[in-house]
Amino acid sequence: MRYAFIEEHRPVFSIRAMCRGLRVHPSGFYAWLKLPFSKRAVEDERQTELIKDAWEDSGKVYGYRKLHDDLCDQGETCCPNRVARLARLAGIKAQIGYKRRPGKYGGKPSFVVNNTLDRRFNVEAPDRFWVTDITYIKTYEGFSYLAVVIDLYSRKVVGWAMQSRQPTDLVLQALLMAVWRRKPSGKVLMHSDQGSQFTSIEWAAFLQQHNLEHSMSRRGNCHDNAVAESFFNLLKRERVRRRTYKNRDDARQDVFDYIEMFYNPKRKHVRNGMLSPVDFEWQQKMNKQGI
Repeated sequence: MRYAFIEEHRPVFSIRAMCRGLRVHPSGFYAWLKLPFSKRAVEDERQTELIKDAWEDSGKVYGYRKLHDDLCDQGETCCPNRVARLARLAGIKAQIGYKRRPGKYGGKPSFVVNNTLDRRFNVEAPDRFWVTDITYIKTYEGFSYLAVVIDLYSRKVVGWAMQSRQPTDLVLQALLMAVWRRKPSGKVLMHSDQGSQFTSIEWAAFLQQHNLEHSMSRRGNCHDNAVAESFFNLLKRERVRRRTYKNRDDARQDVFDYIEMFYNPKRKHVRNGMLSPVDFEWQQKMNKQGI
C-alpha cells in the first residue's frame, strides 16, 4: 500500500521525500515498480475499463455510487469503496457543470403538494396510482426527452411522449395518452417529482379537469419516485446504451419498439410473478372473473 501511494503521488511529491515520510527505502520502491502486475492489479485494470465505459454511457454525469450500481448490473463483484478508488485513480468523476451561488438561484418551487403516495409502490388495483418522470436520450442530432406515465399496479407504461425539449407540453402529452388509453373510472393519484413541468399551472389544471389527484416527491429525493427511475434504468441498460441514434426520429422509433413491442407485452417482472405487465393485467382480470 505504501508503494502504491508513492506511485499515485509521484507527479506531486518527490519519491525520496515520500519514502522518508513512509519509512521505506527508495530501492524497494523501484524494485516494486519492476515486478509484474499482480492478479489484483490486473483485476483493477479490467474493472477500471468497465467503469470508464459506464461513465461514458452516462454522459459523464455518474458518480461512483451509480457506477458501482452499473457494475453490479453487469454481474461484477465489487464494493462502492473499490469503485470510488478506481474512479479516482482514473480521473473519473461526475461532471455536474458549474456550481450555483448559494441563495441566488433555484429556490423552492412555487407550487408544491404533499407526498401522498409515500412510497406505497405495491397496489392492489389498476388505475389507482400512476407515477411519471422525464429522462433524456442522446442522439447525434441532440438530446431527445422522454416522459412516461406508469401504472404501479402492473408497472405498465400507460402513456409516453418524446420531444426535442422538455416543456410542460411534453408531460401533458404523456398524461393525455394515459388518460385516453385507460379511461379510469375513479380518481387516480398522479405522483411526480418537483420539476418545473409538474409545478406549472397547466399541469395542475389538467389534473383537476381529469379527476387526478397530485402527489409529489420530497425535494431532491429520487427514492420517492423509485418505480419511474427503475424503468428508465431498464430502458437505458437494455436498449439505449446498446444503440447509436443518428437523429431523434431513430431514438423515438427505438423507444416505441422497446415500450410497445417488448417492455409492456413481453418483459417479465419479478413483482408480477414473472409475467409481463400486459400478461399480469390479463391474468388478474381473468382471476376476478373466475375464469
